[in-house]
Amino acid sequence: MSEAIVTARGLAKSYLSGDRRIDVLRGIDLDIAAGESVSIRGESGSGKSTLLNLLAGLDAPDAGTLAWGDQPAAAARRAQFLGMVFQSFYLIPEIDALANILMASRIIRAPSETERARARELLASVGLAERAKHLPAQLSGGERQRVALARALMNAPKLILADEPTGNLDEHTGDAVIDLLLGLCAETRTTLVLVTHNAAYAARTARQLFLRDGVFR
Repeated sequence: MSEAIVTARGLAKSYLSGDRRIDVLRGIDLDIAAGESVSIRGESGSGKSTLLNLLAGLDAPDAGTLAWGDQPAAAARRAQFLGMVFQSFYLIPEIDALANILMASRIIRAPSETERARARELLASVGLAERAKHLPAQLSGGERQRVALARALMNAPKLILADEPTGNLDEHTGDAVIDLLLGLCAETRTTLVLVTHNAAYAARTARQLFLRDGVFR
């Protein structure tokens, strides 16, 4: 049986809105195995991004437990355990594509030549070897997202969390980014959790989940 990469039990999260408390997640149980690809769909406001933030350890649940591998989730392990791909890219505008990829390594330690070589290899793997010295403003939306994907893979994480990675892209570019995301995760045996509104993209993952009223349906 494959190693468990994510184990969540009873995750719950609510927020105050005026004098009302809104229950966004109502006790999520989730097991994700090594190398598995899982998609999560749901209507806007269903809690998809909230759940992804909990799985990433960026936010704390009101109740429930989360483990990464065989240990409780902890911020100190995040940079090495997982990588994230966001809808809005979140590249640093003042530095070039290669330096943006290396930022993932800098969170852990000053990059060595080994890390620099890996960053160049990742840039080539996403088809941007010739764009290493380009600033984000000099890249198209699809190219920026490919840099962001390379950055997410920089530390050879066990898990990639992708939150609407095609949301800011046209259909053709989005298709290419999904091809690359699924292909690279399969090639490297990296576990993938993909949040998407796109049913066709979701159908390409090994398992599809749908979030409604704070629980999986």
